Amino acid sequence: MCGIVGAVAERNVQDILLEGLRRLEYRGYDSAGMAVLSRDARLNRQRAVGKVAALEACLDESPLIGTVGIAHTRWATHGRPNERNAHPHQSGESLAVVHNGIIENHEPLRTELEGQGYVFTSETDTEVVAHLLAREFNRSQDLLTAVQSAVAMLDGAYALAVMHKNQPEVIVGARKGSPLVVGVGIEEAFLASDPLALLPVTDRFIYLQEGDVVRLAKGGDIAIYEASGNAQTRPVQTFEHGDGAATKDGYRHFMLKEIHEQPQVIAATLEGRLTERHALVRSFGLEAEALFAQVRQIHIIACGTSYHAGLVARYWLEKYAGLPTQVEVASEYRYRQVVVPEGTLFVTLSQSGETADTLAALRFARDRGYVGSLAICNVPGSSLVRESDLTLLTQAGPEIGVASTKAFTTQLVGLMLLTLSLGRMRGMDDALQARVVQALRELPQLMGQVLGLDGDIETLSMAFAEKHHALFLGRGAHYPIALEGALKLKEISYIHAEAYPAGELKHGPLALVDSEMPVISVAPNDELLEKLKSNLQEVRARGGELFVFADERVSLTETEGVRVLRLPHVDEALAPILYTLPLQLLSYHVAVLKGTDVDQPRNLAKSVTVE
Repeated sequence: MCGIVGAVAERNVQDILLEGLRRLEYRGYDSAGMAVLSRDARLNRQRAVGKVAALEACLDESPLIGTVGIAHTRWATHGRPNERNAHPHQSGESLAVVHNGIIENHEPLRTELEGQGYVFTSETDTEVVAHLLAREFNRSQDLLTAVQSAVAMLDGAYALAVMHKNQPEVIVGARKGSPLVVGVGIEEAFLASDPLALLPVTDRFIYLQEGDVVRLAKGGDIAIYEASGNAQTRPVQTFEHGDGAATKDGYRHFMLKEIHEQPQVIAATLEGRLTERHALVRSFGLEAEALFAQVRQIHIIACGTSYHAGLVARYWLEKYAGLPTQVEVASEYRYRQVVVPEGTLFVTLSQSGETADTLAALRFARDRGYVGSLAICNVPGSSLVRESDLTLLTQAGPEIGVASTKAFTTQLVGLMLLTLSLGRMRGMDDALQARVVQALRELPQLMGQVLGLDGDIETLSMAFAEKHHALFLGRGAHYPIALEGALKLKEISYIHAEAYPAGELKHGPLALVDSEMPVISVAPNDELLEKLKSNLQEVRARGGELFVFADERVSLTETEGVRVLRLPHVDEALAPILYTLPLQLLSYHVAVLKGTDVDQPRNLAKSVTVE
């Protein structure tokens, strides 16, 4: 969602902050702004509605010169997307703050501060923070103390970066519920909501923990304090992915690049986690074997695309590991009375590891009697990883496109590794395990073959350019893949799309089928194939136009109104992973034809760090 960049340096910081904002554009935003302390300690600010380019144009006309500054891309929550609601927010001409998250008690704080004479000029909850910080600074005359006092009064989620003209060589940051990292430079220090923002200036980072407050000062001085106020040392970690992770490498869009990276990242996710015939249980942590031995049921909690990955895993875990599995959207799970059967493992899925509802669900689950918690996640230093008992890190690398692609397929691979690990401990047939392990080894090559069909899929996409609705069908473990395909199409092309189990056609959706409603289906060579063929005939009999992605061994004839694209044969267990790719490519090419903003679709954010 919103993005934060801050810098305390020995050089002018405007361009550092601006480049950081550009690298955070993928997160989703509607306005951008920057504040810099000049050498004579004046606070200067520029804000603009729209893309970072609009802010850049303002800076071209009126540059901000100084060595200490903060910047922000805003995704509107409180107040419309306009200039007065854009960050940074100020209290008078002395203090500026940028903020990610939501302050839940902003209304009583606003009333209190207005009663004390503070004048509000925006509709945001963040301006409450600015005036609260200013009040606390007036009392202590120290920015660190002011921040520590103020955050103790805030309810909700926040990542903050603050500066004050009376301490012109200092930035103070704080985090609770929203990510914030410190970039360690050479006699310089930086803040950001994502390390990608700072890769041009450093590859060394400190991942702040929940409740941390950090003080950055000239000369690269960094001091961290935990919520209790005690000084704390946090490890410095080197960023594992090169600067190229934030560039398109010749692709038209980040999304297309990330679709084509999937063979490589799947191979990286599998590396070191397979023996000749088995998955390594210790891939999930040193305590995994002892904890997995207690597991009798699974609860999977996730949001959006990750939720669809969990739905696929339910079929796998019940079929191959014999474990009853429940999958739930995190925002629903945390607001109901949950019954936890004995021996239940709590599994969370998240690309960022900072998804607000998923994190809250993990914290809600702690005292509910689960045998333990497992996070399958892409970000090593994230809150979800730190707060879970066990972790499996996918190796997708940074995912810039808002519509998730490689993060989804690496999650599926991680969930299959979990299935094999639990299945092995519960007597899964050795020959079946060996077959699936071999299929996993072959998967990257097969994915490369599917990506080679890009041109054919682009041709198919032309049939969707003038359509307004689409229907996706799947059976068994491919029903969640149909859900994911529909989500991708609606996310980036703005075509209304729905997904159904193919067997549900006669229970309502068939009423929608006509020549203007394209129907997309996946047809792997599995035990449900003949039933799926029957469902497709029902569509064709109503004049529906069919687009079928089928196994090369499946007997399906391409006729008028029926387009068939053949995919390489894949083991039934892994077919959901392979069949995801053509649906991603279809959505991408349709969106390009319709001229939408593929990487930053309207109204959406990459990392949903607020409810």
